[in-house]
Amino acid sequence: MSLLKLFCHVDDFWQAFRPVWQQQMLTSGLIQRRRASQLSESEIMTLLILFHQSSYRHFKAFYTEYVQQHLRNEFPRLVSYNRFVRLMPRVGIPLYVYLRSCMGDCTGISFVDATPLRVCHNRRIHRHRVFDGFAARGKTSMGWFYGFKLHLVVSDQGELLAFDLTPGNVDDRKPVPSLVKTLFGKLYGDKGYISQKLMERLLDNDLQLITGIRHNMKQRLMSLFDKLMLRKRSIIETINDQLKNISQIEHSRHRSINNFFVNLLAGLMAYCHQGKKPAINWSSQHLALLPIPA
Repeated sequence: MSLLKLFCHVDDFWQAFRPVWQQQMLTSGLIQRRRASQLSESEIMTLLILFHQSSYRHFKAFYTEYVQQHLRNEFPRLVSYNRFVRLMPRVGIPLYVYLRSCMGDCTGISFVDATPLRVCHNRRIHRHRVFDGFAARGKTSMGWFYGFKLHLVVSDQGELLAFDLTPGNVDDRKPVPSLVKTLFGKLYGDKGYISQKLMERLLDNDLQLITGIRHNMKQRLMSLFDKLMLRKRSIIETINDQLKNISQIEHSRHRSINNFFVNLLAGLMAYCHQGKKPAINWSSQHLALLPIPA
């Protein structure tokens, strides 16, 4: 997506969302007086999303070396880097609502997974203060970490359907019921989602949870289609890898919990605008195995 098209898409959302949001804050009494900014909320959101679409790994380098040097014509009212960082929390709620509005539609085939978001090296856990009270120690197949878990649900076409963020010590299965409230069909997950209670709960909502089995479990009958879809579960792992290595949602340089969430939302938003997403290329053999009419 070009810069102009991205800004127009963001600005269209902001123009529709702004009056509703302001009216809601007035009604609830939460509205606060804010110092006027040279940059509009649309411009701030656009630059945050653009960073995650760029090849830069550090936002400071992106802003000072690219934006301030090459995008003066597109953003004539640019502020200093320090001022921009202080403006970032303003767009947290708009970014969240914007992201929710850009999510894909369920196709009946969904994949769920959780990935760790480390906020510091393990040796610095005892000295870490930025996320004290928010992050927690967790363990994955790759070892211990300190930070959060990002829970994602995606469709067979790579579209983001739902997400949640929890401390690193939360069980992968805990957020699933709230994540899949609007989904139907089949949900594929790894062995970390094995739970008879969870399967029965989701089945009551017309959603079938399908996982692999551990080596010490009894064998069970599984259709050939479900076996093939479990092999295709790597699609969500590819998405997690892209979010961390193309959209820089994981790093240890955060100095603010609010800006951490803004950075995460902007990274997910950049993925939603990605032109070509990891997806299952359905073949005639796959379609022939579908349990529903193709």
